[in-house]
Amino acid sequence: MPLDCCSQEIRRWVMGKSESQMDITEMNTPKPKKRLGWSGLEIGLAVVAVLLAVVAITMIALYATYDDGVCKTPDCIKSAARMLENMDPSARPCQDFYQYACGGWLKRNVIPETSSRYSNFDILRDELEVVLKDVLDTPSTNDIPAVQKAKTLYRSCVNETAIDSRGGRPLISLLPNVSEWPVATTDWDTSYGTAWTAEAAIAQLNSRYGKKVLINFFVGTDDKNSTAHIIHIDQPGLGLPSRDYYECTGAYQEACSAYVDFMISVAKLILQERNISVNENEISAQMRRVMDLEKEIANATTKSEDRNDPLLLYNKMTLAQLQKNFSLEINQKVFNWSEFINAIMSTVQINVDNTEHVIVYDPDYLLKLRSILVKYSSRDLQNYMTWRFVMDLVNSLSREYKDTRNAFRKALYGTTSESAVWRRCANYVNGNMENAVGRLYVEEAFAGDSKHVVEEMIADIRDVFIKTLDELSWMDAETKKRAEQKAIAIRERIGYPDEIVTDDNKLNSEYQELNYKEDEYFENIIQNLVFTQKKRLKKLREKVDKDEWISGAAVVNAFYSASRNQIVFPAGILQPPFFSASQPKSLNYGGIGMVIGHEITHGFDDNGRNFNENGDLVDWWTEESARNFKELSQCMVNQYGNFSWDLAGGQNLSGINTLGENIADNGGVRQAYKAYENFVRKHGKEKLLPGLDMNHKQLFFLNFAQVWCGTYRPEYAVNSIKTDVHSPGKFRVLGSLQNSPEFSEAFSCTTKDNMDPAKKCRVW
Repeated sequence: MPLDCCSQEIRRWVMGKSESQMDITEMNTPKPKKRLGWSGLEIGLAVVAVLLAVVAITMIALYATYDDGVCKTPDCIKSAARMLENMDPSARPCQDFYQYACGGWLKRNVIPETSSRYSNFDILRDELEVVLKDVLDTPSTNDIPAVQKAKTLYRSCVNETAIDSRGGRPLISLLPNVSEWPVATTDWDTSYGTAWTAEAAIAQLNSRYGKKVLINFFVGTDDKNSTAHIIHIDQPGLGLPSRDYYECTGAYQEACSAYVDFMISVAKLILQERNISVNENEISAQMRRVMDLEKEIANATTKSEDRNDPLLLYNKMTLAQLQKNFSLEINQKVFNWSEFINAIMSTVQINVDNTEHVIVYDPDYLLKLRSILVKYSSRDLQNYMTWRFVMDLVNSLSREYKDTRNAFRKALYGTTSESAVWRRCANYVNGNMENAVGRLYVEEAFAGDSKHVVEEMIADIRDVFIKTLDELSWMDAETKKRAEQKAIAIRERIGYPDEIVTDDNKLNSEYQELNYKEDEYFENIIQNLVFTQKKRLKKLREKVDKDEWISGAAVVNAFYSASRNQIVFPAGILQPPFFSASQPKSLNYGGIGMVIGHEITHGFDDNGRNFNENGDLVDWWTEESARNFKELSQCMVNQYGNFSWDLAGGQNLSGINTLGENIADNGGVRQAYKAYENFVRKHGKEKLLPGLDMNHKQLFFLNFAQVWCGTYRPEYAVNSIKTDVHSPGKFRVLGSLQNSPEFSEAFSCTTKDNMDPAKKCRVW
C-alpha cells in the first residue's frame, strides 16, 4: 500500500540521517561501547517521527488538491487586489454604486498637475505611452525605413535644445505662405492687402495645411453612397472649445480673457523677433477685433444639439446651385465658390466644374455668414485666419512661445504645467504615423492569443443582440428583420491590421514621401500637415476603401464607423481591466464585453440607426418603429439631462448631446451581461475571487463600473460638459445601472433604493 511504501522510505531516511550524524559526532568524542540493537525509547521516537512525516505529507497533498471554489492563480489574485483597492466597501451599492465601486480609487488618486482629468482610462494611456517611449527611443540598425522615420520624428520632437535655439524663426519663415499675419508686420496693406482675395486666402490654409477657417471644406464619404467620396461644406471649428464660451461671462469669462491675451503675447513675440517696435495698444485693438469676429462666427454656428440627425444635415447640390443659394460678399466682392474649391483641389491636380456635387451640412451657417463678413475688412479677416493657424503651431516653437499658452491652457483645462516632452512626442508620432508606431507597439506588448478570444466574445454578444430583438415590443417585424441584417453585416477589426507587421513594402510605401530631419521639428510638423491634407484631397476621385482601419493599433479606445458598419478594438484596449485571457470571464464581459456591446449598439443609436447594413444613409425604419424609438430615447434624454455635475458648477448634462453614447452604454451592459450568462450556462460557474465576498454576477457589474473610475478638474468639467458626447464616467455608471433590472437583482436592490428606480429607460 502507498502508505506502507512511503513509511518504509521515510524510516530509512531517518535512520540513515541518525547514523551519519553519529559518525560526525564520533570524530570528536570518545567512541562508545558498541551496542547490538536500539533501545525501546529510540524505537518509539522513530515511530513518532515517521507518523508526523506521513501526516505532514498527507496535509500538503490534500491542500494542493483541495478545491474551495476560490481561484488562486496570479491573475485572479491581481484582479481581486485591484478591485478591492478601488472599492469603498462602506458605501451602499444600491444607493450609490459609483462610490461603492470607485470610492477607494477616488481617495487614492490625485490628478497630476499635467492632466485635466484622471481615470483608469488615462492610467492605461499613460502606461501605453511608456511602451511607445521605449520602442521609439530604442536605436536599431534592423529597422525598416518606415520605423526609422517614426524614430527620427520622435527624436526631432524631444530635441528641445534645437527647438529652443530657433525661437520663432521657423514660423516667421512660413507666414508669407499664408498671406502673412497683418498684426505682426508693418507693410501688410501694401505688400499683401492690395492683391488679397478671400478665395485664395481661405483656400491656401486649407489646401496646404488642412486648416479650415471661416468655411469648413473637406473631402469625405458620401453618406448616401458609402463607396464614393464627395466634397462637403460645413461650419468651421472655433478657437475656444464651444460656441458657449463666447458668452464670455461666468465660467467662460477667464477663458475669453486668456484667449485674447494669448493672441497678443504671440504677436508681440513675433514683432520683437522681427525687430519691429511693439505698439501694445495697436496690437490689442487688432486682436480684440479678431475676438469680435470670432464671437459672431460662433453665434452663427448651429448648436450641437441641433446637428444630431444626419438626414437633415444631408443637403446635396451642384456647385452651380451652391453659388446661387449661398452667395457671400467679402471685401466688397462676391465670393466665387468655384474659384475657391478649384484653388484647393488644383493642389492635387483635380478640376471641378459647376456640375460637381457637394454636400452642405449646415445651410443656416452659410446664410448667417453673409451678414457677418461684410462688416470686416480684409485685414481683419486675415488677422483672424492666420491666428487660427498660428495658435496650433505655438507649442512647436521655443519655450518663450510655449509659455504664452500657459494661462489659456489653465483656463480651459485647469492644468498648471505641461505633460512631459516625451509623452507629448510619443502621442504626436503615434497620431501621425499610426501604422509604423502600431507595428512597434504590437511587437513589444500585444499578446497574440487575445484576438481569437475577443472574436468569440464578439460572436456571442452579436448573437445576444439579434436574439434580444425578439423582446422588443416597440419594433415591428419588418424593422426587426432589417436590424438583424445590419447586425449580421457588422464587420469587426481586432488588435491591428496584419500587414503592418507582415508587409514591409506596404508600410514603407505609406510613408515614402516623408523625409524628416532630427534638428527641424517644426518643418517636420509642416511636412505632416501637407502630406495628410494631400492624401485626403486625392480621395475625391477614389473609391472608399472599406477594408481600411479607422484607428491605429496603439490606442486605448474602441470605435464604430457608420459608413463602414465596422467595429474596431485596437490592441491598446485589450488589456486589464478591460480584458485578459487569464482573468475571470465575468471581468472580461464586464470590461471589453460591455465595450463590444456598446460599439455594436452604436449601429442602432440615434445616429447609427439612419445607416443600413452597407453603411449608406437610408431610412430603413417603418414610421411606427421610428416614432417608438424616439419616444423611448426621450426617456434617456430626460434621465441623463437631470444629472447635475458638481464639478461643472452644478450644470446639468445635455441628454441630447450624449444620447447616442448613453444608448450604447445601456445596450452594451445589457448584451454583455446576457452573453456572460450564456457563457456560464455553457461552461459552468467560475471560481470566486479571493478576498471578495461577491459572486461573478456582481463582479461583472463591479468591473464595468471600475473601468470608469476617474475625476476631472473643474475647468475641464466645464469644457467637457459642452463638448464631449460621452457622459462623465460617474453618470455612465449610474445611468446604465439604474436602468438595469439585472443589476438590481444581483445586488438585491429594491425600488426604495436610488439604484433601482421604478421608472427605467430601455431602447435596446
